[in-house]
Parts: sequence; structure tokens; C-alpha cells
Amino acid sequence: MKKILFYFCFLTSYEIHAQETDWSKKDWKKHETTEFWDVKPKFVTPSPIVGNAPSDAKVLFDGKSMDGWVMAKDKSESKWKLENGSMTIALHSGDLATKEKFGDCQLHIEFKIPVDAKKSPNRDDAGNSGIFLQERYELQIFDSFQDEVPLYSNGQCGSIYKQGIPMVNACSKPGDWNTFDILYTAPKFRQNGSVEKPAYITVLHNGIFILNHFEIQGTIQYIGSPQYEPHGKAPIVLQGHGSEVSFRNIWIREI
Repeated sequence: MKKILFYFCFLTSYEIHAQETDWSKKDWKKHETTEFWDVKPKFVTPSPIVGNAPSDAKVLFDGKSMDGWVMAKDKSESKWKLENGSMTIALHSGDLATKEKFGDCQLHIEFKIPVDAKKSPNRDDAGNSGIFLQERYELQIFDSFQDEVPLYSNGQCGSIYKQGIPMVNACSKPGDWNTFDILYTAPKFRQNGSVEKPAYITVLHNGIFILNHFEIQGTIQYIGSPQYEPHGKAPIVLQGHGSEVSFRNIWIREI
């Protein structure tokens, strides 16, 4: 019985198959017992260019059109600047949101901090932006290159704002492109609104592991402690926050 339970737990990705199998009749002395041949992962073709979208991804921004995006505050047409294959925050215009809503996902996004970001009159605006998963959970963007613009660690680039500190600072210098590769698991809620499972996020910044299955503690709060509120799928939001940060090559895989 212990063996049966062990293999049932180990092979959770084949849950349906396991439910249809009479494990008590299996011969555990044979290697075939733990081999599955009738369940195959689907084929996905990677891009020949590293960092570009694989065959099953949805391209959110290809550098040519902003049709998939709207201003977050009123769903109006994008006011951000589209030029040279990237989109750049238009100061004082507000946040930008996807028209589509997402939950669990793999997200790739590239961003560039302005060359003169650290000369910002307000230090807190130096390359300041962010990526909000499901409109609520912010992966921070900031000019944190070599810590030349000091900021609290749970607010620097690669942090989950006011919650999680990146394991390392992997920022490229202002004017160079950065990449975030994000694996995100959405929270799950019970019918009474309580949290059944919190959200989790794993992040690679410029190919470097900076957040490892970090448990998001709730919605982002500038003042006070984070807390969860029941919700479903929601847009991805790019923050407009006092700096002309640029974005390109944004794609997503729903998982």
C-alpha cells in the first residue's frame, strides 16, 4: 500500500490515468509498472531566436501595434508612444493594461530604463515602473543598476513591491535592455472568499534567478500590510510612474 500511495503522489501530472488504473494488480517488480506510454506532452516549437515567442505563445506586443492594450483607468486607446519597435511611457498618461485577462502564466517582457534616469528631479521616479500580474501583484521596475540610486530593498528592481527582495541585483545599465521571464501561479479562493492557495511567482532577470517560487502575500500596498481579495482572471498592467521606461517583445503562455 505504501508503494501504491508513493507512486500515485509522484505521478500527479497523470492524475486521470492514475484514477483509471487498478494499482493493486500491478507487478511492482517490473520496470514497466512505472512507465506511461499513452500520455504525451503536446509539441511546442521554440523560437530560433532566444527570448522570442515559442509556437504556443500569445504575442502581446510585437513592436508594430498596440491594439491589444488600453489605458487602465478608463479603457481608452493607448496614449503611450510607439516608436522604433518599442512602446514608451508617456508621462502623466497613466497605466497601460492588456485587453485580455489572464491567470496562471509564463510571461516574457523586455524593458529599458532611460539613460538619464538617475538625474530625475524626484529620486523615486528614477526608472520607476512595474508589471502588475492580475492588476494587483507588482514586480517592480526601477533604476537599480549598481545601486547608484539607493532605494529600500523591497522596492528595488526585481522586487515584489514592499513584499519580496530579489536574491541578487541583475540590472543592466540604463539605456540597455533588460528581460524578465516570469512564472506566475494565480491565487485560488474558496466560495466564502478566503484564500485556498496564495499566488506564487518565480522570476529570471536577464537570465539570472532572482525570485524562487515566492509566495505573494496579497495585493500591493504602499502603506500598510498586503491582503487578499477574491478575484478571477485579470489584465496585465504596466505602470506609468514618472519615468519614460520602454517595453518590447512581450509574450505570454497560459498554463
